Amino acid sequence: MKYLEEYRDANLAQKLLKSILHLLEHSPSKITLMEVCGTHTMNIARAGIRGLLKDKITLLSGPGCPVCVTPNSFLDQAIACSQKKDAIIASFGDMIKVPGSYSSLEKENAKGAEIQVVYSPLDSLKIARENPGKKIIFLGVGFETTAPTVAATIMTAREQNVRNFFVLCGHKLVPPAMKALVMDPDLRIHGFLCPGHVSTIIGSKPYEFIARDHGVPCVIAGFEPVDILQAIEMLVRQISAKSSSVEIQYTRSVRKEGNPRALDIMNKVFEPLDSAWRGLGSIPQSGLVIRDDYREFDASIQIQVEVPPSYEHPECRCGEVLRGVTVPQECLLFRKVCNPENPIGPCMVSTEGTCAAYYKYEE
Repeated sequence: MKYLEEYRDANLAQKLLKSILHLLEHSPSKITLMEVCGTHTMNIARAGIRGLLKDKITLLSGPGCPVCVTPNSFLDQAIACSQKKDAIIASFGDMIKVPGSYSSLEKENAKGAEIQVVYSPLDSLKIARENPGKKIIFLGVGFETTAPTVAATIMTAREQNVRNFFVLCGHKLVPPAMKALVMDPDLRIHGFLCPGHVSTIIGSKPYEFIARDHGVPCVIAGFEPVDILQAIEMLVRQISAKSSSVEIQYTRSVRKEGNPRALDIMNKVFEPLDSAWRGLGSIPQSGLVIRDDYREFDASIQIQVEVPPSYEHPECRCGEVLRGVTVPQECLLFRKVCNPENPIGPCMVSTEGTCAAYYKYEE
């Protein structure tokens, strides 16, 4: 298949691996690279890339899983909404099993709450039309990749006069989180593997401040083994040359300017605000909120619920894993108590979660 099989070519992967190791042959110390994409995290683990490079490169997994970085306060609000008798919660599947402070949507469903898994926000709009006596609350969780489709759905709801459709908005923006990471005194990141899906929407320009102001090279990478190894080689070449810029390895999908139409739709419906990230705390201008012009679709305004104070499991280290300051094996719960059948934190739930990737593929 064009643009797929060639990026899984074992011979090409071997050549790239040899090139990376050759470039680092005389390096006095290991370098640290961080991927900020859950799909990269999973595919790096699946392909065994971390182990192949472990003598020369430390590959850290950052806050690249939108489900994982969503704080308990959002989950607790969603759960409180699900307990209203006239509400139907519509969500992507990963959110259902994520534990909040006291419950989960899966547990609430078992108690009788109406929870429906959808594959597109437009599915939620269909549910709203079919259930005029119910309030349909879509959980808007995701990065810049999914925010435009949610914005378009809100616009469609207005055009079609669907008034029982609401969005509980938990969308996040990736570049501000990357800024928080490079300014974290506990981290020393030499280069970033930037997310391919997000960059298809936002392009490469939003990362330029990281290279320019902080001297940290960035490469936007695709998702196949050859993509990832080529992006790592591009980062190593920049580091070896003591240069820093933003390069696009994933040229078959990403343009410098991104997708202007998607960005325009997103910016018409949403505006940035300070937002809480699991493990990273509140990051300025790192989240999205529904603009006043569309506030009739904002569940946080239109659906009044009482939300108890949020609570974090004291032994779960998801937050530290998402910051890149620890790895799953260093959590006392990992494998022993926390596993895919009994997830204590979201990093074990999501298909893009670091703990799930390590559990399945890493030693």
